[in-house]
Parts: sequence; structure tokens; C-alpha cells
Amino acid sequence: MNLTYFFEELWKQYTEKTPSAQKIKTLFETEGNTVFNDHIAIRTFNDPRVNIDVLAKPFIALGYEFKEEYFFKAKKLYAKHFEHKSDPNAPKIFISELLLEEFSVELSDIVKGVLGTVDPKIFLEEDLILKGRIWSNPSFDIYQKLLSASEYAAWMYVNGFCSNHFTVDVNKLDTFENLPQVNDFLKENGFKMNISGGEIKGSPSQLLEQSSILADIVTVKFEENVKEITSCYYEFSYRYKNADGITFNGFIADSADKIFESTDMRQQNEQS
Repeated sequence: MNLTYFFEELWKQYTEKTPSAQKIKTLFETEGNTVFNDHIAIRTFNDPRVNIDVLAKPFIALGYEFKEEYFFKAKKLYAKHFEHKSDPNAPKIFISELLLEEFSVELSDIVKGVLGTVDPKIFLEEDLILKGRIWSNPSFDIYQKLLSASEYAAWMYVNGFCSNHFTVDVNKLDTFENLPQVNDFLKENGFKMNISGGEIKGSPSQLLEQSSILADIVTVKFEENVKEITSCYYEFSYRYKNADGITFNGFIADSADKIFESTDMRQQNEQS
């Protein structure tokens, strides 16, 4: 598997679940921009069969290396970000995992039980991240139980393995000077922004500003019924240089914490 093919497949599957992303990319291109991807984010559980180190394997094989770790106490998440060793234009990879031991025995047992229904050989395949939901049709009852404890867990249960979001590198857009201009453009074109923690997360002093649209809504066939649930979203980042003139390549945990909420149905309902 080569890097170009892998990212093309990730983008293809991502836009099938997130048509808004392709629409926005086309809008930027129509304005005269070439769209570059700052980073890709992936979600998982800290179960040893599917944890960060498992999902990072194909990226490591393609030339990536670990750079930094992050902790999200409120959401009970841990994350790592990876960068390509030799290609500075390759998108960064951000993988987070839900810390099952910090939740109830019921939630942990549900997740382990769901993973237990999967053929163990699938967890060993290098393209696991491209396989989506590898367990059977979800139960709405289980979805609601997970949702009551963790929106992240419920989202993973329904969506499975995929790119949770791609991210436009605003610095490389030719017709936009900053993130506020991008946000205004998105709103003018009918897209709803994630306003949790403010429309723009981060600041110039932190060397990173981020924003995102709310996740697309998809129809999911549960065992009991059919419901509309959030899928994935598109993010936008603007990076600043430090005092030495070096562009900041990391992430801000407090900002990422609010970006996670782009998939939260509560925001969708509040803005509908």
C-alpha cells in the first residue's frame, strides 16, 4: 500500500459519509484555491485489539513517526499525533482512543462484547481503518446506553473505523487570509459551524486556530428502527510561527476537546 492510494481511499470513504466536505472543497477550488490537508483524525477504543498503536501501524509503515501525546480528562480520551519523517506536505495523523477503564463496567463490557463478535483476523489487517463498522447492524438500545455515558463511544459504535475528519490547511488557501474569512464564507454558503467553546478554538498566542462545521447527518438502520445520526465533519486550521519562525505543528488539547463536539447531536438540535 502506498501513501497516495491510502489517502485517496480514506478521502473517498470519508466523503461518502460526509458529502459536505466535497461540496466545500469544490467551493474553495471554484474560488481559485488548491486545497491542502493539514491533518486527518481517527477515533478508536483503547482495547488492545484496536487501540492507537494498532491503527497507527499502516501510517508507521508509510513513513510516519510519533510526535506528541494529548490527554482529555473530561471526555476520558487519550491521543497521539504522527508526522511523516520526510514529507512535510503529508498530512499529520491524529488518533484518539476512549479510555474504557475510566467508564462503568457496563460500558466497557458493551464495547468489548461488540469487538468480540468480530473475526480476530480482521484486527490484523493493514487496512483496518478503511473497513468502517466491522460488526453487525447496531442496536439502538445499545447506542442510547453508550450515548448516555459518552457521545464518542456511541459515535464509534455506529460509524466504526474511518476518518472522523479531514482538515483544510487555511494557510495554503490563496483567496482567504485568515480563519474568520473562511468561517464567514462557509456560513454564507449555508454551513453550520461548531460553536462549542466559540466558533474559533485556539488563538494566535497558542499558535493554532481551528474551526469546524457540524457533522453531516446520515440515516442509520438499527436493529429496532431507522434513525438519523451524525457521521463526520470538515475542519479548518490556521497555524502561526513561533518566535524562531517555525510553524507550530502540534495540537491544543482544549481546542481539540471542543472540536470533538462537532459530532454531538445536541448542537445539531440546538441549531436546527
